[in-house]
Amino acid sequence: MWRSMLASRARACLSIRSGTPLFQSIQNHTPQLTSYRPQSFGCSFPLCQNPSFFSHDSADSVRIDDVAGSCIDSPISQINNEAIEALDGNQSPSGTSQLDDEPSSEFASEGTSIDASMMEGFPSGDDNYLEEDQMRQVDFEQLQSVLSLLQSSTPADVSLEPSLDDMDLTLNEEFVVRVLETPLVPGDNLIGFFRWASNKQDFSATTRSVEALARAVSSGLKIKEAYAFWNLIQEIGQENGILNTAILNELISLLSKLGKGKAAFEVFNKFEEFGCVADSETYYFTIEALCRRSIFDWAWSVCEKMIDSGKLPGREQVGKVISYLCKGGKAKDSYLVYLSAKEKGQYPPRSSVNYLISSLSRNENVHVALEMLKDFSEEDKKYAINPFSSVIRGLCRIRDVQGAKSLLYKMVDAGPPPGNAVFNFVINSLSKAGDLDEARQLMKLMEIRGLKPDVYTYSVIISGYVKGGDMQEACKVLDEAKSKHSKLSPVTYHTLIRGYCKLEEFDKALKLLGEMREHGVDPNADEYNKLIQSLCLKAVDWKTAEKLHREMEENGLHLNG
Repeated sequence: MWRSMLASRARACLSIRSGTPLFQSIQNHTPQLTSYRPQSFGCSFPLCQNPSFFSHDSADSVRIDDVAGSCIDSPISQINNEAIEALDGNQSPSGTSQLDDEPSSEFASEGTSIDASMMEGFPSGDDNYLEEDQMRQVDFEQLQSVLSLLQSSTPADVSLEPSLDDMDLTLNEEFVVRVLETPLVPGDNLIGFFRWASNKQDFSATTRSVEALARAVSSGLKIKEAYAFWNLIQEIGQENGILNTAILNELISLLSKLGKGKAAFEVFNKFEEFGCVADSETYYFTIEALCRRSIFDWAWSVCEKMIDSGKLPGREQVGKVISYLCKGGKAKDSYLVYLSAKEKGQYPPRSSVNYLISSLSRNENVHVALEMLKDFSEEDKKYAINPFSSVIRGLCRIRDVQGAKSLLYKMVDAGPPPGNAVFNFVINSLSKAGDLDEARQLMKLMEIRGLKPDVYTYSVIISGYVKGGDMQEACKVLDEAKSKHSKLSPVTYHTLIRGYCKLEEFDKALKLLGEMREHGVDPNADEYNKLIQSLCLKAVDWKTAEKLHREMEENGLHLNG
């Protein structure tokens, strides 16, 4: 039975002629209509671009928009039978449709009134729906005229206000939003149109319209438009309830992209005045804008508010904030952001954590970096050679040799596997501290682990022995280095030559100078300068000094001042 009733309603709707009140109501709600005139009906068949207008969502109903959607693309001759059969659901026992081919007599004449039961299937029965739909009416001819004006004009060419006044536009929120959401319209023209519309009695600025304007201006990425929009926002902000966090975030993001950090910070400081609450995106966009302009002190003040509020952005964005602060020399402050993210389970990307550890290791905060290494999982340790190396180097820099050595042994036992550079850091520190036996043990450990001590490793141990005056042991290490490497560094010989000169054993120093050339190592000016100075001042051997001077000039070297 309900199918028969619904089919009757649909047939009545299809038979309504253009002069009836119901048709006019539908036409008002659906500005763009396509009319078909099925021969069997002998009347107009309006198909709205929004078929859902005809839907009726009661528990026992069939959606007429489903039928309309299937009929729009069908040949005209098929619309009659297909639509009716879909609504009726089955054929009569005789095989003919339960709906007549002609409209019923009660709907035959134009202007015939529609009873209440007929209107139940239409949203027009809801007064609120009608009011909302009327508010969204758009005169497309007027819309096209406005868009043509805005797309073809610039403020320098023509004043928009007089031209807009002459159009006698019917304004509402939907009309204004349609204009603002149209692409390829200059942002300054959109702002000018919005200002003009806001001064009219039939339109008031709404959150939706301001959001549309914010998106349009942001897509242009122009400084002038960004500042013009900011001026407009400050005017709108005096009216409560229009601005929201999303609009202000859009503006801060735009200013950040344009490199206007101070302006973005100014917007951030207006949140409370505008009745808006900062969220995680607010903090991130503001910090990003300030750091891009290297205003790191202001950026940290925003970070403190972010940490206090507990509204941290996503892990990728937290990682960028950490990197920004480290770049600005605020590694210790950046560590607080890391701790806050860690408490919330938002571990930053590994690259940002590595950068933070490296930054902390450059100063007295190296022990903080050492604690961060404990957060590495066993899997992460396999790829964490750089942060571990940074911490060992930092410990050696502050002369915490025991701490560096302890971490090195932990790396040997549990990973990540240390390389030559890490061993050299610790060996160098041990040599400078005079703990040469421990340095030699580490060099042997390198060989056990399949590493080959490089020339630098031997050089730092030789330097340690020379510093302690043990030239005999230094020469033993030199012989070992010559057996492992075909070519040594001038620094290796230079260390020994200076040691012999210090002990006034000039013959041995001259012998090393000749040995350098035999092993393919060219002496530099430092070796000659040190020897000539020592021969002149201590040995008073002018003849040998003059010989070395001539040899220098032959090699293109010159004495210093």
